Amino acid sequence: MPQTDNLVGIDLGIKTFATFSNGTKVDAPKPLKKRIKKLRKLSKSLSNKTRGSKRYEKARLRVAKFHAELKDTRMDFLHKLSTKIIRENQTIVLEDLFAKHLRWKRFWNGEKP
Repeated sequence: MPQTDNLVGIDLGIKTFATFSNGTKVDAPKPLKKRIKKLRKLSKSLSNKTRGSKRYEKARLRVAKFHAELKDTRMDFLHKLSTKIIRENQTIVLEDLFAKHLRWKRFWNGEKP
């Protein structure tokens, strides 16, 4: 890859997947939200079946296949995003805050959690 002098800082967040130092925001893929709703429906259908029955096994396989598709969707999104970031920038800096530690740090400084 050609060398560039670009650098970017990335803040991983809760509401947006990532926010770049140049102001660009990346949301999680929209198909993922629709798929999660379908997963809920399939899981509920599975829970209503009697364990050990043929219909239970069919439903279990449907849920397992859907989990694999969901995983593939997530991995595809991550691979495309990471490849794009690497091609455009030479230096990449990530910031990810662990909220639990922040809460306790405030508590020990005298603030109420």
